[in-house]
Amino acid sequence: MARFLPWQEDIARDWLRQRERFAHAWLIHGLAGIGKLQFAAAAAASLLCESPREGLACGACHACTWVAAGNHPDLRRVRPEAVALEEGAEAAAEAGEEGGEPAAGGSAKRAPSKEIRIDQLRALESWFNTATHRGGWRVALIYPAQAMNVVSANALLKVLEEPPPHTIFLLVADAPDRLLPTLLSRCRRLPLPTPAPAEAREWLRTQGLEDAEDWLAAAGGAPLGALRLAQSGDAACPAWLEQLLLPLSSGKGSDVGMLADQLEKLPAAQWIDALQRLYVDLMLAGAGAAPRYFPSLAEPVARTAARAAPAKLAETARWLTRQRGLAGHPLNAKLFAHAALQRVVLSCLA
Repeated sequence: MARFLPWQEDIARDWLRQRERFAHAWLIHGLAGIGKLQFAAAAAASLLCESPREGLACGACHACTWVAAGNHPDLRRVRPEAVALEEGAEAAAEAGEEGGEPAAGGSAKRAPSKEIRIDQLRALESWFNTATHRGGWRVALIYPAQAMNVVSANALLKVLEEPPPHTIFLLVADAPDRLLPTLLSRCRRLPLPTPAPAEAREWLRTQGLEDAEDWLAAAGGAPLGALRLAQSGDAACPAWLEQLLLPLSSGKGSDVGMLADQLEKLPAAQWIDALQRLYVDLMLAGAGAAPRYFPSLAEPVARTAARAAPAKLAETARWLTRQRGLAGHPLNAKLFAHAALQRVVLSCLA
């Protein structure tokens, strides 16, 4: 069963003390990778708990046992099929069932949806119209909320205009500004802060992560993001990024072809994200500030920023943001990487 992370416990206790006067919909938001989903899942368990301790789930009652087993009748998770697939085969099957009818003939395969579809919300109607299992709350956990398209967001809006009794909606989002303003107006906001660096580093060490400080910097201070990065890579600062930057810091061009061969083997979203973080550091260095993401590259970042035109760096950073939207498309991976690296090199050379 999900538990609150150490930096969340005091916030959760203060918040859950209001449970008798709770708003029917809460938007839980904050920096990606700080544990918002874990907070929301632990909050759902606490709201359903029959013997809460200081407002938090006891972990021992029948309700907590059902939540831990993933079969509490008064808890529903609404998320894209692609997210459910990452959570496990059973979760993916559940999301598919909530999502509506299978493809015609039952044999056609389609890619898992990355959106929360209107069918998933319609599937909750019968759940709303039945009594709660033990006379307490029912909780709908919706994540990531920005995955709702306009149609599904409007469907949720209609539900929130006349909310079903004894029902609490917990929406989790990295970017509240990507939600419909009318939907935002129906939710109370609960912003979660980024934990203090010392607390985040200590937690990462308890997870067995070495070089916690470097990984935390690479994730922008988000401890769960740092843990995910560490599990997906072999260094907080990728070797290919250092190979790209060192020649540029001396005013020389990098071997774009060799680097493209390396990036071809990586998911495009992964290396674009690293380049975006590099450009934040370059622009910070250009303004005389310390790097945020790659402190181990502070010297070459500073030398490169001193040589580059700030306008070129800013324009390339915006260009990389646009390329992020293409990361999931079936492009030629090597050509895509080559074009991006070439753009980076040109922006860093005077």
